[in-house]
Amino acid sequence: MTTDIRYKTVTKIAGPLMFVERVDNVGYNELVEIVLPDGERRTGQVLETAKGIAIVQVFGQTTGLNVEGTSVRFLGETARIAVSDEMIGRVFNGLGEPKDGMDPIISAEKVEVVGSAINPYSREEPSEFIETGISTIDGMNTLVRGQKLPLFSGSGLPHNRVAAQIARQAKVLSSSESFSIVFGAMGITSEEANFFIEEFKSTGALLRSVLFLNLASDPSMERILLPRVALTTAEYLAYERGMHVLVILTDISTYAEALREVSAAREEVPGRRGYPGYLYTDLSTIYERAGKIRGRKGSITQLPILTMPSDDMTHPIPDLTGYITEGQIFLSRDIHRRGIYPPINVLPSLSRLMNQGIGKGRTRDDHRGVADQLYSAYGRGMDLRSLSAIVGKEALGREDTQFLDFANMFEERYVNQGYTEDRSIEKTLDLGWELLSYLPEREMKRVKREQIEKYGKWGKKVGAV
Repeated sequence: MTTDIRYKTVTKIAGPLMFVERVDNVGYNELVEIVLPDGERRTGQVLETAKGIAIVQVFGQTTGLNVEGTSVRFLGETARIAVSDEMIGRVFNGLGEPKDGMDPIISAEKVEVVGSAINPYSREEPSEFIETGISTIDGMNTLVRGQKLPLFSGSGLPHNRVAAQIARQAKVLSSSESFSIVFGAMGITSEEANFFIEEFKSTGALLRSVLFLNLASDPSMERILLPRVALTTAEYLAYERGMHVLVILTDISTYAEALREVSAAREEVPGRRGYPGYLYTDLSTIYERAGKIRGRKGSITQLPILTMPSDDMTHPIPDLTGYITEGQIFLSRDIHRRGIYPPINVLPSLSRLMNQGIGKGRTRDDHRGVADQLYSAYGRGMDLRSLSAIVGKEALGREDTQFLDFANMFEERYVNQGYTEDRSIEKTLDLGWELLSYLPEREMKRVKREQIEKYGKWGKKVGAV
């Protein structure tokens, strides 16, 4: 319930936080109206309240705020966003406000942005294949509807291009339900924002997408709110409108940095590398909002993207993310240096739910076997690549040389594909068989004999690399 009481008891302003004393009946996450000495109004949210003191996080810059002339009014309600089908095709900022010059969304339905994780009892097991058109994902680290599968990258790698390509090409083959994309970008440059907007517009992907963009020059508090606003929108489209929604969030590391900034302003005891001790819990409130709910047609699949500082996989952000999510896709700096796009390293990549979305009736009966055989052959080829760097290729035997050549061909033809190339799962699997035909048939120990006879290319003419 909105109150007309205005408090002029601001005692401290630290970074994005404002401390207000002698307050009554104030709740966690309650919205706040802040009036500056010059009459300008800003919005905030209660971050913590205890013993008559409220800590308010300011949505926006704290420039112009002072202890003497600033007044605060607690609105008695939490942050909400107006949701509607009309959001599709629109671009918003991290607070859900229009960024495309069009009118705000008018809707009788306003939903709290602070959602909750799906009850495990209500979860339905993910079981449907999502085709991204990228062979290294579809063929070997399959994305399954309702899954949360992060993409681990590094600074300077083309993770944003990969994200845009997936947003453009992703589709559910075995479902007649509507498919939409909710895309959230945090702390990006104006150049990156323009790239995303132009990509979505020029390829037609914007017609089925909702974009939330937070620039590096925007307040850090907006970065903390953006993924929750995006997921609230996704939940409305999925569970109220019956759509399947793919949520792409970039970059989770930028989100964690904003969280660390707020934690430092609150003078909390830091955890690993200065991040708050509740980073694991906080990340889980984002990731666990993905899934399928029994009795509901729609679903939410998450593809969060995070950059690993110094390419360190043991850094708290990728480390904790790996515990919560169901696998990971790795972008490789070494593969990127060789001019291969997308530079996905399949060996450390993993999709834990892959088996639930592939096979006969979903993709093809040979999918699991082909993926295992490609993993085995490529892994052996990479070991031999390291060995040949020491002893020279001439010291390898004939069969070892074949596996070394296979590793090179695998990267040049299977991993490497054009930014606009949308490969079907059939084309991806056929390409796998074609590459395997360069190895002796006796080495095919991970595929069934009937599949070799049905799909194998041995004895058939195939082009050389």
